[in-house]
Amino acid sequence: MDLQLRGDTAVVIGGAKGIGRAIAAAFAREGASVAILDVDPAVEDAAAAIAAESGVAATGHVGDATDFPALEALSAFIGESLGPPRHLVYAAGRGSGKYGFPFWNLAPDDWPDVLRVNLLGAVNAAHAFAPGMIEARRGTMLFLSSIAGQIGSQTDPPYSAAKAALINFAQCAAKDLAEYDVRVNTICPGMIKTELNRSVWDAWRRGQIGADAPDYDSWAEAKIRRVAPLGRWQTPEDVAALAVFLASPLAKNITGQTMNVDGGQVMH
Repeated sequence: MDLQLRGDTAVVIGGAKGIGRAIAAAFAREGASVAILDVDPAVEDAAAAIAAESGVAATGHVGDATDFPALEALSAFIGESLGPPRHLVYAAGRGSGKYGFPFWNLAPDDWPDVLRVNLLGAVNAAHAFAPGMIEARRGTMLFLSSIAGQIGSQTDPPYSAAKAALINFAQCAAKDLAEYDVRVNTICPGMIKTELNRSVWDAWRRGQIGADAPDYDSWAEAKIRRVAPLGRWQTPEDVAALAVFLASPLAKNITGQTMNVDGGQVMH
């Protein structure tokens, strides 16, 4: 299916690996040029690999989404080098690195960095890239949240709260940008084998004093069977497929929505 994205430029923040990289690769396969920003220097190799695989332009940029002036500069640079950014994906995220059940296992100072990356980085990105989309009266934004932001997951309260706030901000942005034909949506992944998912297990395991804790794969498989009706892992490619659809003209009447790719774990 042709999603009519050929010739567009997409920006993926947090795209060096995992879900973000899968989304960047999916845009490239649809013929869109891709600019990827990440704090991980591997972002440059990721962009080079995507360019080689797809035959379209892909550039990698080492930077921090919490640095607003850097995002403004990146927006201008991409506009000059690849073309005006038409699609923004915010896939950066981090957890507290601790097991937050009950919440007082964490301290108040475990919260700021999680909120800064998951929420304020997305706000920075929206501020940096919205002006060009408004001027063109065309564009899409996609924020990667989590089902943790819908169910108040006790595993990592700062992460859950930040992802819930991100959903709310996306709805505000969708309302503000609708008159300019700029659409804003959110995807909430479920159980996906990423470094962040594994860090949840690792934090839990460290708290199992005197217990024979299962290995990561056993723990995750048991959790999936318990919480997801489909009983299977989701993949970065599953999320990427929805991401490029939401960016396409086929989704022209979809904005302000929160869609789950979670095997049925959360149903609305």
